[in-house]
Amino acid sequence: MRFEVTILGSSSATPIYNRNPTAQILNVNERLYLIDCGEGTQQQMLRFDIKASHIDHIFISHLHGDHYLGLVGLLSSLHLNGRKKPLYLFGPAPLKEIIDLQLKYSETVLQYPLQFTATDADKVETLVVNDDVTVQTIPLDHRIPCTGFLFREKKRLRKLIKEEIERLNIPIPLYTSIKKGANYTAPDGTVYSNDSLSIDSAAPRTYCYCSDTLPVEKYYPQITNADLLYHEATFLNAMLDRAKETHHTTSLQAGQIALNNQAKKLLIGHFSARYKVLDELLEEARSVFPDTELAIEGKTFAI
Repeated sequence: MRFEVTILGSSSATPIYNRNPTAQILNVNERLYLIDCGEGTQQQMLRFDIKASHIDHIFISHLHGDHYLGLVGLLSSLHLNGRKKPLYLFGPAPLKEIIDLQLKYSETVLQYPLQFTATDADKVETLVVNDDVTVQTIPLDHRIPCTGFLFREKKRLRKLIKEEIERLNIPIPLYTSIKKGANYTAPDGTVYSNDSLSIDSAAPRTYCYCSDTLPVEKYYPQITNADLLYHEATFLNAMLDRAKETHHTTSLQAGQIALNNQAKKLLIGHFSARYKVLDELLEEARSVFPDTELAIEGKTFAI
């Protein structure tokens, strides 16, 4: 099953050096989830052939402009392009007021239902549960209320061993129960164990998105053993004092977080505009956690 993230924006604060503010697309079994929506997100989706009409869920981590200033434009474009199906939006409570004000003064009435759910940065909440994934908030520690998001793949049904199923001539109506783990009793009373009829599905995967935050232990339990951990790494560790002042993380700290929480792979982003070249940030994170990659725009990372 497809479970991958495409980077649309990886800059902090401002667009610079051909880097755009934060935005990502998570593809889970061809369902698209937009995570943050900085300025220029629509252009990036066009550039990387992401169809906005396929997005049904949008998650906004917090209300600093580099994480949401592209949102109203995207909502308006979906309206102009004839969207009718509901769009589910999750973010801090004041985001609803911001959107309503923009639509009010442009005299726009969206032609599709916008279902807004306010997030609470003080506690873990489950936002989405469907056949493919569950989505929870990750309470973070930034200058204003901020959450990350934990995407956990649903456990798939077992895979039938076609040769055995056909050899035993098992009736089709029993396939689902076998996929769920049931044994099969043949007409002559012989019991065939589920292990002889099916193969277990792969272990569910997790993607953890840690937006702007100080590196504090309160969110570590949620990110433990992540298959892919995205963590902001705004500064080099030489700027540690600045990182603390602005409630951000350094690339060295991001690597240490990945190491201490047994991440399988680390993706760093939200790079300060002071860095035209990102090699030092990558090298610093890799000095403690070798399996680290840069969140380069246009790159897709399989999870």
